[in-house]
Amino acid sequence: YLVGVGRADCTGPVAQVPLMGYANPEQVGGGLLSRLYSRAFIVAEPEDDSKRVVFVSADIGMVSQRVRLEVLEQLRSKYGDLYRQDNVVLSGTHTHSGPGGYFQYTLFWITSKGLVRPALGSIVNGIVKSIDIAHENMKRGRLFINRGTVENSQINRSPFSYLENPESERKRYSSNTDKEMVVLKMVDEEGHELGLISWFAVHPVSMNNSNHLVNSDNVGYASYLFEQEKNKGMLPGEGSFVAAFASSNLGDVSPNTRGPFCANTGESCDNPQSSCPVGGAAMCMAKGPGKDMFESTRIIGQNIYLKAKELYEKASQEVTGPLSSAHQWVNMSDVSVELNATHTVKTCKPALGHSFAAGTIDGVGAFNFTQGSVEGDPFWDQIRDQLLGEPSNETKACHKPKPILFSTGEMTWPHPWHPDIVDVQITAIGSLAILAVPGEFTTMSGRRLREAVQREFDAHGTPGMNVVIAGLCNVYTHYITTYEEYQAQRYEAASTIYGPHTLSAYIQLYRGLAKAIALNATQDLARGPEPPLFKVMNLTLLPALSAESAPAGKTFGDVLQEVRQEYREGEVAEVTFVGANPRNSAENATEHNFLTVERYSNISSSWRVVLNDASWDTRFYWSKGSGGRSNVTVEWHIAAGAEAGVYRLRYFGHYKKRLSLLRTVTVPFQGSSSAFCITAP
Repeated sequence: YLVGVGRADCTGPVAQVPLMGYANPEQVGGGLLSRLYSRAFIVAEPEDDSKRVVFVSADIGMVSQRVRLEVLEQLRSKYGDLYRQDNVVLSGTHTHSGPGGYFQYTLFWITSKGLVRPALGSIVNGIVKSIDIAHENMKRGRLFINRGTVENSQINRSPFSYLENPESERKRYSSNTDKEMVVLKMVDEEGHELGLISWFAVHPVSMNNSNHLVNSDNVGYASYLFEQEKNKGMLPGEGSFVAAFASSNLGDVSPNTRGPFCANTGESCDNPQSSCPVGGAAMCMAKGPGKDMFESTRIIGQNIYLKAKELYEKASQEVTGPLSSAHQWVNMSDVSVELNATHTVKTCKPALGHSFAAGTIDGVGAFNFTQGSVEGDPFWDQIRDQLLGEPSNETKACHKPKPILFSTGEMTWPHPWHPDIVDVQITAIGSLAILAVPGEFTTMSGRRLREAVQREFDAHGTPGMNVVIAGLCNVYTHYITTYEEYQAQRYEAASTIYGPHTLSAYIQLYRGLAKAIALNATQDLARGPEPPLFKVMNLTLLPALSAESAPAGKTFGDVLQEVRQEYREGEVAEVTFVGANPRNSAENATEHNFLTVERYSNISSSWRVVLNDASWDTRFYWSKGSGGRSNVTVEWHIAAGAEAGVYRLRYFGHYKKRLSLLRTVTVPFQGSSSAFCITAP
């Protein structure tokens, strides 16, 4: 094949924008732990390089329809017909610590303060830039696939739903989560390493909903470790080797391996309602393996990285054969599914159930909602009817036994609240079939989908396909549970928005795509109804960026609290500066770095950057004061093995300066701590 890889920053604004994932409006960005990247991989046939496939994994909560449509638009204007909706897969890693606000459907505006252009723009531009870089770097190469088991890194967070599946089906599997990791290794003709994609099912929610620092969570930490290892001597985010840790059927899979406990009493709340005797569901939270969320993120990330490294090094099964891609747009609110010769069922207009508001043990919801509600609550139903209108009888009946909280398919102001038109897509690279799914399939849903597609390939003359699920692709449609899990109406089922037969509909659709690929008939697939691109007003509740000021006698970048003179490994060097809103930087610089750790070199008598803000050892905190003032604190958590010597911490920002009544300009500035020593342990 011809192979190209690329990586580009897609972080966006790290302050004041709500983080996307836990739907907690209080969880607003206030700094940076690690940068977010888009990682792109292009594979083309050497004889006919117009035959190609693009896979992108981006460090974002999920790919929204808005992001996808804008990316495809930019690719069309740059490359014509080379990159299209059928051969470009965009997948989100599902980190819950990235900026939100990049959606066109109204439901997602509620917790993201509307549509946040800078967040949307940085994601779209980062994805396109990563594809540009991969496109420029195409060279002859080879692909190898390997698979293995990852231990101690996940639990099923809705085990009682899983138990609703038939016993005969459960007996075929040793675990209630998919522990298998699939790794695709890429090298050039000379054997030089280019990159890898790993698919593994786990929620990147090691960082919980009390976190305010933008970061890529456990799978992002795995990417960081792999890229640091392969791009020796480079700063994070630099170097040519690209390692993507992509999402899969992670719907009911948590990395918080110690399981759910009552925050107030410490007793287990592993029950069908995930509820505590005192405080109810709001007190039931899962704990990771570490002493805090930072350590848990590193432990899970390291586990995933070490398994991927082992599989990568041993990968010997070569992937060969033609490339193809199949894609359709489908109106998911109106699919007829033939269950058997006599029985046809339908999907529903989108709606969310009461247990959606309960959240999960990884991030609890508000008020007194609990998981597993099959009855509505007259109090909340009354409020909903007054504010948003009552669900129609047709929608209520279609979604049974789900008690509907939000009938989003019937809510259209100022735009529809949920998508009807959804992408279904498979891309095949020789013997590897990537099922790009528009949401979060649970463990058993994913197993059923993979198996059905595998059988379809076998039946039409292409046996032995490696079928993987890539999650959170192209458009976000929440969860997909099995019909049996749906009956229990825990969070994942309440969030299966197209009703009890959603999974059956997807299985029917993906079988159709697989058959078209196997029979080389993808050109005969109906395109389906094109998704809408709403003319979105610039509707955002983000505070406007206004002129800023420094305290009397100080200027931007001045030190307010100095470092100590000396530190050892394991300690935290920190300095506080007169700061400015980091949104100024996101909106005025494409590649902005907020901080550096620099070491003094006696040989060259100069300072050398050893870490930047993409490093997991540094933290950047912004806190807003009154009267246009704010502070920035830079922390360096000094890792074991840090070289002894003289160091300093630097901060780079932009502030808004008032020129006249109507005009402000953005002015760059910087600050530095005093020099300090790190002494040998």
